[in-house]
Amino acid sequence: MKILVACEESQAVTVELRKLGHEAFSCDLKPCSGKNPEFHYQEDVFISVKRKNWDMIIAFPPCTHLAVSGAKHFEQKRIDGRQQEAVEFFMDIARLKINKIVIENPIGIMTNMYRKPDQIIHPWMFGDEYQKSTCLWLKNTNKLEPTKLVSKGEFFEFISKKGVKKRQPLWYYKAKNQKEDASFLRSKTFPGIAKAMAEQLTKPLKQQTLF
Repeated sequence: MKILVACEESQAVTVELRKLGHEAFSCDLKPCSGKNPEFHYQEDVFISVKRKNWDMIIAFPPCTHLAVSGAKHFEQKRIDGRQQEAVEFFMDIARLKINKIVIENPIGIMTNMYRKPDQIIHPWMFGDEYQKSTCLWLKNTNKLEPTKLVSKGEFFEFISKKGVKKRQPLWYYKAKNQKEDASFLRSKTFPGIAKAMAEQLTKPLKQQTLF
């Protein structure tokens, strides 16, 4: 299959698809941080879409202005237009005339702005001991089935600035406090999910999904 993996500079899913013999390419505005830059388009996703007659697109649109984890900033983002721009980008991908479409995002406003996701998965369902709610919107693909159930990993309890006791996955808490771009670190695709996407999303439909 010819598969475009959009908004993926890491090539986590692209590499797994290539292992299975698919003609997969990643694309992102950022340079490739994976090991196969020859299979990466550093450009706008909609330019990449025009390059080939793609059978499938797997997209990871930026979630900074969409995820509920940043809800405290929503008002300002609505005022300055950043949130609407992110919504339109997401929807432009969803409307592409490509037979199979998969869109990944954390829990956020697209459940109301678009529709409920077809499923919500976590890394611990695919062999990685981490808790991270990941939504998938699917067009003409099967839902992902867990491959290896493991522990949900460590959690960290803390008191917020408002004096509220909170609990977060330890990996997420550490990433949030990194000096690097925290949202960039938290958006990385876990290996187990990347492998499951490559192996399962490319299989024939078990039951036709109507859209």
